[in-house]
Amino acid sequence: QVALVESGGGSVQSGGSLRLSCVYFGYSPYGMAWFRQAPGKERENVAAFDNGRPTRYADSVKGRFTISQDNAKNTLYLQMNDLKPEDTAMYYCAARFSSGTQYTYWGQGTQVTVTS
Repeated sequence: QVALVESGGGSVQSGGSLRLSCVYFGYSPYGMAWFRQAPGKERENVAAFDNGRPTRYADSVKGRFTISQDNAKNTLYLQMNDLKPEDTAMYYCAARFSSGTQYTYWGQGTQVTVTS
């Protein structure tokens, strides 16, 4: 069993930065990821971290967002720089326990709002 708790969301002006954190409790997952969902839009996989390294960034965030993990602190991070209003969404972290499987554990989400 794994529990995920996100934090770090908030409201920031366009061009600003935020760092999201996701603490995981229980077994250490094989892979973790950040997703986001804005009202009326489909959920989007923003960035993924598998087997100790970043494995994916959405085109919309490349060069601006960085995913990282601190195993000593059981924490996944998402550093978000140069934020844009279109980054406004609820951000979720998720975990999976083997390559190629679905993400089966999800956090409760943290809201990010970017104003112009």
